Amino acid sequence: MSSHEYDAIVVGGGHNGLTHAAYLAKSGLSTLVLEKNDLVGGAAITEELMPGFSFTTFSYALSLLRPEIIHELDLVKHGFLPLMMPSSFHPTGDGDYLLFGDDHAQNLQEIRRHSPRDADAYERYHRDLDKACQAVRPLFDNPPPNLWGSDPQDAVDVKWLLDHLGGIDRSTMHDVVRLLTGSAADWLDDYFEHEAIKGYHASSSIIGSKVGPMSPGSALVLLFHKMGEHDGHLGSWAFHKGGNGGFTQVLARAATAFGAEIRLGAQASSVLTENGRAVGVVLEDGTEFRAPVVVSALDPRRTFLDLVEPRELPLDLVDNVRRMKFRGVSSKVNFALDSLPVFPALKDTVDHFGGFLNIGPTIEYVEKAFDAAKYGWYSERPFIDAAVQSVVDPDMAPPGKHVMSCFVQYAPYELRGSDWETERQAFGDKAQAVLEEHFPGFGDLVLHREVVTPVDIEARTGLSEGNIFAGEFLAPQMYFFRPAPGWSQYRTPIDGYYQCGSGTHPGGCVIGSPGRLAAQQVLRDSAR
Repeated sequence: MSSHEYDAIVVGGGHNGLTHAAYLAKSGLSTLVLEKNDLVGGAAITEELMPGFSFTTFSYALSLLRPEIIHELDLVKHGFLPLMMPSSFHPTGDGDYLLFGDDHAQNLQEIRRHSPRDADAYERYHRDLDKACQAVRPLFDNPPPNLWGSDPQDAVDVKWLLDHLGGIDRSTMHDVVRLLTGSAADWLDDYFEHEAIKGYHASSSIIGSKVGPMSPGSALVLLFHKMGEHDGHLGSWAFHKGGNGGFTQVLARAATAFGAEIRLGAQASSVLTENGRAVGVVLEDGTEFRAPVVVSALDPRRTFLDLVEPRELPLDLVDNVRRMKFRGVSSKVNFALDSLPVFPALKDTVDHFGGFLNIGPTIEYVEKAFDAAKYGWYSERPFIDAAVQSVVDPDMAPPGKHVMSCFVQYAPYELRGSDWETERQAFGDKAQAVLEEHFPGFGDLVLHREVVTPVDIEARTGLSEGNIFAGEFLAPQMYFFRPAPGWSQYRTPIDGYYQCGSGTHPGGCVIGSPGRLAAQQVLRDSAR
C-alpha cells in the first residue's frame, strides 16, 4: 500500500469535480482528482463508437454553464469553443411544424402562422418568464443561507435573502411561486391557446424528471432550464466543439494547467477519517491518498452513504439522503446515419437541423408518454429531444454522414415485471418508430444505434438510479434543502469533507456552479 500527500482530493472527474479542482489548484492548493473511469467527464463525455463517428453518450449540450467560470478559469485559452444552436424545430404532429431561430420578428411570424392570438401573447410570456428568471438568478448564483445555523454569517445571509425577496415586485413574486410549485401546463394555459405552441414550450418542463407537464413541480423544471445563457442571451443553449466531452477535456486542461493532478481508473472506496475529520481517500486497490480536504463530486447517496460510514453522520441527514428522490426516467438513443433525415414539409432546407429537434407535439402527447412511467413502464410513443450534432460540428461524423443524439423519455430505472437488458432494443425500436413518423425513411438511414438506459447511466457514471441531475428537481430537494436541510452550503458534518456535485445547490445540467460555489466555501474555510 502506497501513500501520497496533497492539500485537497476531489473524488469524481465529472464537470463539477474538474471545475472545483481547477479553482482549488488556481488558489495554490496541491489538488488531486480521482476518476474511476478511463476518461474524464463523468456524464459529459464524447466517444467514438464507430470509426469516424463521435457520440455524446450521455449529456449532449452546454446548457446552463455559468459565464463566470469561463472567464475565471481562462477556458478560452484551453480550447473552449461553444457552437451556438440557433434553431429549435418542433413538428406539430399534423405534417406542419414550428421553426424558431435568432430573429425575434420571424419567430413572431412563425407563431402567427398557427395562432395570431398566441403571437400577441408571446411577448408577454417571455417578459414575465424573464422577470422571474432575473428574480431567481441571485439565488441561483449564490449559496443558500443556512436557516438553522448559529454562525453570525448565517444571520447576515438570511437577511440578504429576505431583503432580496422583499425587493421583488408582487406580480413577479407571485409568478415565481407559481413556477416553483405549479405545473407547466397551468402556467402555459395563461398565455397560449394553440396546442403545439404549448407543447413546444412545455418540453423544458419534464427534462430528467419523473413529472409530466401537467404535474405540480414541472413548472420548476421549466424555470430552471431557462436560467442558462450564452453571450448574454438568456435561455440560450450551445453545443461544444467535439461535444460535451470536448468541453470536459477543456476543463481538464485548465485544471492541470493550474497544477491539479488527475488520476484515471482510480475508483475511490472510502474516505479516511480520524477523530471525526477527513484525512484522505482509499482506493479499491488499497492505495491511500492523504489530504486535510476531501471533496466528493458524486451524488448525495454516494457521498453520504457509500464513501463514509453513515454512523458517523447525524441521523436526520442520513434519513433525508435515504428519502431523497432519484428515480431516473431519461435515456439516450444515439444514431449513426448514412445521410440527413428528411422532413416532408422542409425538403429543400437544412435550417431545422441547426439546433434541437423537439418531438413532443402537444402537452397531451407528452403527458401520455408520462403515463407509462407512473406504472413502471416505458413510453410507447416517447418524448424526444434530439440534435443532429454533425450539422453543428461537421467533425463529429465522416463527410456526408451524420450522428443524431436523442434524449428520450420516459424510461423508468425500474421496470415492472421486466428489466432493461430484456427491453433495451424494444425501447430503442419505440424511439426509432417515433422518428420514422416524422422523418419517413429514417430507419433506412441508420448505420448504428446505441440505446443507453438509466441502468447504463448508473453503471457508467455512478449517478444513482440513472438520475441525470444527481437528485430530482423537486421543491423539497432544492435550494436550502439540497441535498438536505442544514447541509446546503457544501460542507458535511465531517470536518474537512465537502460536497460539490450536482446533488448540491443549484443542481444539475452542465452548469459548473456546484463546483465553483463549493470551491469558494472550501477556500473560505481554509483561510479561517
